[in-house]
Amino acid sequence: MSKDAELVIKLKNPALKDIAFSELLDAYQERLYWHIRRIVTTHENADDVLQNTFIRIYKSIIKFEGKSSLHTWMYRIAYNESIRFLEKNNKKRYDNIDEVSESNLASLFEDAYLDGGEIQQKLHKIINGFKEKQKLVFNMKYFDDMSFRQISEILEISESTLKSTYYTAVKIIEEKIFL
Repeated sequence: MSKDAELVIKLKNPALKDIAFSELLDAYQERLYWHIRRIVTTHENADDVLQNTFIRIYKSIIKFEGKSSLHTWMYRIAYNESIRFLEKNNKKRYDNIDEVSESNLASLFEDAYLDGGEIQQKLHKIINGFKEKQKLVFNMKYFDDMSFRQISEILEISESTLKSTYYTAVKIIEEKIFL
């Protein structure tokens, strides 16, 4: 039995749930934080979304059926919480999408939690120019090191479409990174 399967059993046991949840936090908090952070951009927003994600996981674990891995299920919740956050907070009006992108980039580069050189900033600028789905697919594959199958389950997009999206993004980055 895998470590995650054992963890799920403990999480579903009321007597062990709190201890198991602490184990879950230790195992997944940092990975989910960075997954969320790449979607919502700032540290403060990522912390808020991460907290909401773990609250939802805690409340919903009893409904977890094991149709996907625990990892994939939690990433799906984190993704959904991130999208909810963005939809709720994008009520702020901008004249066009470029203003949103520039605002997000400015926040990212001013953030004390981001430590990166010129190449990393250029990479983030290029990625930020992608359409939302392409950005998400690239981040999940490249930064989160997820398989196309896992990404497919989370985003509910076919693996072949994901591969095409990812490799198109890689080609764009390769063309632009050293310009």
